Amino acid sequence: MTENVSRSCYPKIEILDNAYEIPQLGRHRRIAVLLPHDYYDSNRYYPVIYLHDGQNLFDEYAPYGNWGIDKSLNMLSCKGVGDVIVVAIDHGGVLRIQEYLPYSTPRYTESEGNLYLKFMLDDLKPMIDKKFRVMKDREHTGIGGSSLGGLISLYAGFKYPEIFGKMMIFSPSLWISEEIYTMAKKFIPAGPTDIYLYAGGMESSNHYGQVLRLESILHEKRRYDDFDITFAHNPTGQHKEIHWGSQFPMALKWLFYQKY
Repeated sequence: MTENVSRSCYPKIEILDNAYEIPQLGRHRRIAVLLPHDYYDSNRYYPVIYLHDGQNLFDEYAPYGNWGIDKSLNMLSCKGVGDVIVVAIDHGGVLRIQEYLPYSTPRYTESEGNLYLKFMLDDLKPMIDKKFRVMKDREHTGIGGSSLGGLISLYAGFKYPEIFGKMMIFSPSLWISEEIYTMAKKFIPAGPTDIYLYAGGMESSNHYGQVLRLESILHEKRRYDDFDITFAHNPTGQHKEIHWGSQFPMALKWLFYQKY
């Protein structure tokens, strides 16, 4: 049976480049942008969120399924709460782990996360800011991902609070290193900051407890003005794209439209 999806508010998906250069890593990557359906019919400026693991966001034939963000954006936009520009960055395949690792560890000795983020901040974001009508300020700039993509997003938000005011963190791989908890404790928001944190109850034996530990640390940051965090939990949620995809519309709405 063919799925009946309304196209009236369907985002415009533009592939900026199938081999966009990442000079910091000496590699190339597909970069896609999902624009609001009426982007070219208006002069509006839009919030923007950068998401990792681009292959798993909307590709119909992704090997592990996909989040279906194109369909979620269609649904949200038709309700007036989905006008956000999404920048989808493909992962590096067999190099994915090291590219998303912010720390070297005894188990993973090669860490390229800081080089990857340098690419985002020095090359990709300036290009997006110039080419598209995005709101460039931190209050309207988000970053997000799942698993290792969630970890590198969390790290980026902590390290560059002057750049990212919104974080979409799904099932972050907190087991990688204790350092992420240390960063969380030391984190001081650089202005209005919103974090949507999610964990599934059936991801692994200790995953849920790790995310709860992080949430407890970040909850203390509510003492700062304009800091907010929400924690979402699906008791039957597994470490899979389908569960992250189901969280995406709720996370996007909370991050960008909760206060309007």
